[in-house]
Amino acid sequence: MAQPLAIGIDDFREIKEQGYYYVDKTLMIKDFLMYKNKVALITRPRRFGKTLNMTMIRDFFDITQDSLSIFSGLAIMDTEYADRINSVPVISLSFKGCSGTTVEAIRASVAMEILKEYVKYEVPLKEVDREQWVYELFFKTLKSLKEETISETNLKYSLSSLLEALHTFYGIRPIVLIDEYDNPIIEAHQSGYRIEFTNFYASFLTHTLKGNPHLGQALLTGIQRVAKESIFSKLNNPVICTVLSKQYAAYFGLTEEETNTLLEHYDLQLSEEVKDYYDGYCFSGIDIYNPWSILNYANEKILKPYWLKTSTNALITESVLEANHTFHRNFKKLIEHETVKVTLNLEASFAELPRADTLWGLFVNAGYLTVTDADYRLKRFTVRIPNEEIVDEFKGIVSAHAKLSSDLLQEMLVALTEGEMEEFFEIYQQLVIESTSYYDNKENAYHMLFLGMVIHLRDLYNITSNIESGHGRSDIIMESKDASRAHIVIEFKEGTDVEKLKEQALAQIQEKKYYSGLVGDILCLGIAHNKKACQLAYEMIKV
Repeated sequence: MAQPLAIGIDDFREIKEQGYYYVDKTLMIKDFLMYKNKVALITRPRRFGKTLNMTMIRDFFDITQDSLSIFSGLAIMDTEYADRINSVPVISLSFKGCSGTTVEAIRASVAMEILKEYVKYEVPLKEVDREQWVYELFFKTLKSLKEETISETNLKYSLSSLLEALHTFYGIRPIVLIDEYDNPIIEAHQSGYRIEFTNFYASFLTHTLKGNPHLGQALLTGIQRVAKESIFSKLNNPVICTVLSKQYAAYFGLTEEETNTLLEHYDLQLSEEVKDYYDGYCFSGIDIYNPWSILNYANEKILKPYWLKTSTNALITESVLEANHTFHRNFKKLIEHETVKVTLNLEASFAELPRADTLWGLFVNAGYLTVTDADYRLKRFTVRIPNEEIVDEFKGIVSAHAKLSSDLLQEMLVALTEGEMEEFFEIYQQLVIESTSYYDNKENAYHMLFLGMVIHLRDLYNITSNIESGHGRSDIIMESKDASRAHIVIEFKEGTDVEKLKEQALAQIQEKKYYSGLVGDILCLGIAHNKKACQLAYEMIKV
């Protein structure tokens, strides 16, 4: 019988003790010790194993644990670092769940995480001389955390105070692990108190991690490096390991070999179809699969999107709405299955999210795009959508950008694919009224709107835009993947006489043979717009 799959379980000890399937990533511990980075930040997309790896590191080093049984047979135990097991005091924080509608609430959430670590060391330190200043401070802070009376100032120093107490007690500089460090900042941004919270959070991290003589090593994980927010302007010492960095590249996500082995264990094959759906990430030259999706596919044995929407998705959607024309031109190319070259800033600033380079960086860090080529001198990077699963995420982003009603859009697309032109056009008119500005009186605006709509049909059609075909460039061609379904060719016109222009658009498709290369039934659509007014002409032909 195959081992159970650890879906939704990201605690290393639980996975090992309960016999879940585990992909051995323990050599990350060796790298952590070899690199000797005082403070390192690893940025990776959500659900790529950040929390599991952090709990693995915690359980290996934690001096309060006995971890020999759960690491038995794993790769780290065959290295010269095996004797470092359970040898260091560890402070392990996860800010994944930190949230709150006010700055006071989210600070209280941070305090609860710190309290857990104080309680963990309450018993080991119970026999110390409490009159010694460092221990007196430890127990005073513990008491105020328990009673929820800790001041903002003392909370800023609470982690630094814990470090000093543990270093004094054990004679060993502790390791600090902070998982999903950026989640509180994202939550604060979306709740409207980012600046106020950041002032506190920057001091909290700086007192702990910058120039602290009691710190051994620190490792942080998150989706973004938040720059220019006074966090890393004060805390400027971390080594940043992005998806482009060689350090730790193979430890987040599944390599092709690991994916193949896992699927075979559950009587599945790493077919081209599976690769199209879940492959496509490239971390510093290593082919990587989304582990969350692979685990769920192995469990359900159904090819479908498994990525769940999070606050990062909302942040991206918000930013796309504010982005400039250059960004949207490249965005259009991406949803047509193309690669684009962009300037990339992987150090995200919330104050600069509408900037194209920052927004592209947000897309890459969050896993919506992957980098296939890099020119570091010019800061130009070639990016593409990794796989079909992420295309599904893009559908939601595009719909939000156009402010489309998802139910109404679905009805319109069904009518289009089934050739019900009257129903299609009735809904299309309504969506145009709801989704476009009265002043968007340029042909390209409607072209972009429609392209955003039909991205939802990529499973049924190969969709191209402004591609040479016949004797010119067609606006949109939808080549059916099923011979029983008609291909669709669309031409847009803009002007005041929409009745005349719709016929001109339809005639242009036929005169210039935009359908050249297609075989079978072809539905030709000429669509004319004048601000929010539009008209449709259509004809079904056979080639």
